[in-house]
Amino acid sequence: MLMCAAVLCFSLLDTSAKWLGSSLPTAQVVAARYIISVALVSILLNPWSRPGIVRTRRPWLQAFRSLLLLTSTALNFFALKYLQLAETVSIMFATPFLVALLAGPILGEWAGPRRLIAIAVGFVGVLVITRPGLGGLHPAALLVVCGCCCYAFYSISTRMLAASDSPETTMFYSGIVGAVVMLPLLPLIWTWPTDGLSWLLMLSTGFFGALGHWLLILAHQRAPASMLSPFNYSQIVWMVALGWFVFGQIPDRYTFIGASIVIASGLYLLYRERVRAVPEGSARLD
Repeated sequence: MLMCAAVLCFSLLDTSAKWLGSSLPTAQVVAARYIISVALVSILLNPWSRPGIVRTRRPWLQAFRSLLLLTSTALNFFALKYLQLAETVSIMFATPFLVALLAGPILGEWAGPRRLIAIAVGFVGVLVITRPGLGGLHPAALLVVCGCCCYAFYSISTRMLAASDSPETTMFYSGIVGAVVMLPLLPLIWTWPTDGLSWLLMLSTGFFGALGHWLLILAHQRAPASMLSPFNYSQIVWMVALGWFVFGQIPDRYTFIGASIVIASGLYLLYRERVRAVPEGSARLD
């Protein structure tokens, strides 16, 4: 339930960002998402209520990871101006495949032949969604692909930091670095919202971002990642529903077909991860 609630929050965050993107600069929406989120999170996570939260053994990796998340968020928000909600999230579902590929050279966790096949099939699903060179999606889909790559490196760095820093410390830096980067730019890009709904949606980007990440931490404290990961794919349901209800957009058949391929491949990849976790002798590995 915590994981499903978290992906609902992220879906509402993207919906708010897409709505705001039609009237406000994308950089302003990104800045609002980070600054408001940091203000809310700081109520619970700050150096006074949690002594030692700013202490990290790998400050440069924390900064690099936070910049990756900021870049991924900015690319995704900009792409949302031109793409449907379901299209962007379907492409982002390719992140586990990139993580599986990167885990070999970076973490020494090499993918076996079965997982490599699942990764290849998953990328075929992404190609079905984007249809490059065939008059498919708007070129902004390339921004989502780039954002997906950034998020994959972000996920890898998160796993690397898990061995040295607490989840609260990592969450603290995730927000504060983005806010520090975006705050000086705000006077240069600021455009006054023209109605109360825009103000409310700007606040909601920070609220849903903070709440979603907090629910994510609570979920991972109560269950292993391999058990929770499949629930990430429930986000496609929320994105399709919100895209239809808010923007009157229905994904085409290529998005549904490609998303089905990506989700099926991702679930198989997660299954192989769980098989690999079984002690040697009780199951055959890749």
